[in-house]
Amino acid sequence: MDKDRVEGAMKRTRGSLKEAIGKVTGNTRAQVEGRAEVVAGRAQGALGEARDAARDALKK
Repeated sequence: MDKDRVEGAMKRTRGSLKEAIGKVTGNTRAQVEGRAEVVAGRAQGALGEARDAARDALKK
């Protein structure tokens, strides 16, 4: 498993938590920052998946 997949999952989790805290506290900035972190985590996870797929294709 590529490290980008793991780091992406951590970013998504951290972003979701930040977004939820922002909603509870009424902090719009925290909500937006959390949402942005979730999107960045998804992108990083997709990059990791692509690297894994390329690595698997080269092994065959």
